[in-house]
Amino acid sequence: MSEYILKLEHISKAFEGVEVLKDISLDVKKGEFITFLGPSGCGKTTTLKIVSGLLDPDEGRVVLHGQDVTELPPEKRNVNTVFQSYALFPHMTVEGNVGYGLKLKKVPKAEIAKRVKEMLELVQLAGYEKRYPEELSGGQQQRVAIARALVNGPEVLLLDEPLGALDLQLRRQMQLELKRLQKKLGITFIYITHDQEEAINMSDRIVVMDKGIFQQVGTPDEVYNRPKNEFVARFVGNANIIPGEGGESLAIRTENILLDVPGGIEAVVKDKSFAGGLMRIELETTGGTTVVATRHGIDYAAEVGQTMTIGWEPKNAVVVEKE
Repeated sequence: MSEYILKLEHISKAFEGVEVLKDISLDVKKGEFITFLGPSGCGKTTTLKIVSGLLDPDEGRVVLHGQDVTELPPEKRNVNTVFQSYALFPHMTVEGNVGYGLKLKKVPKAEIAKRVKEMLELVQLAGYEKRYPEELSGGQQQRVAIARALVNGPEVLLLDEPLGALDLQLRRQMQLELKRLQKKLGITFIYITHDQEEAINMSDRIVVMDKGIFQQVGTPDEVYNRPKNEFVARFVGNANIIPGEGGESLAIRTENILLDVPGGIEAVVKDKSFAGGLMRIELETTGGTTVVATRHGIDYAAEVGQTMTIGWEPKNAVVVEKE
């Protein structure tokens, strides 16, 4: 038996002549938490729909647990999806929503009741069985949607920006909850987000997408600290791209830019602002390159118009492919 539960093999997809996915391939291990990260329109949701069976690829194969499922409809694949909208039935109680899929499969009532109870305990909603969706908070509705997807015992759970409608504090709480659930159940999660912090915090591996291509696939550490190209460096962690002496591009994270470096590169402070608890200092070198340095919660003595010298440790400069 292959160690890979899901394989995407040379998948391509176009809409009205416009290529949305361009020959993408990926092997996913059982129990992995994989996140597709990229800007809107990069092909993340199209990929998820092809895995679920809601869309057919123009070329390539989807292999689930060693079986080619490319031609199978969604109901014939052991895959479930959780959407950002939750899509709960408003006229059904929590237990009705969670047990709906089992009812369609004609599972005996006693078994449905047992599995629904277990699942609600797992998502910490025991006691909410008789409530309706309108009586729940956004976070509770999301837990119901996850329970409904998990109760069918899918081999792969697809999550399309499921935390997008929640406020920041609740999002962070639910990130921890989702990761806890995934590890406890050992189910493969394929998660979509455009939030780099979410991807880094939750994933075993990240698939960075842009323009229908997998720009880089790797662990959070690999993607953040060893970006493959300029797009990945800029999109994940907001790196500076600085021309190297040999014509190559160097990626240096904003937090790794050193200020007031003896013998460093001269630069003029162009802007100073706070963003999410970080102080952001924008500088322009004498060569015309814009460089951003960040400091966490420190009011660094830098004023607009001031000339400073900047630098970085060689270990923090990564050579990347040009866009």
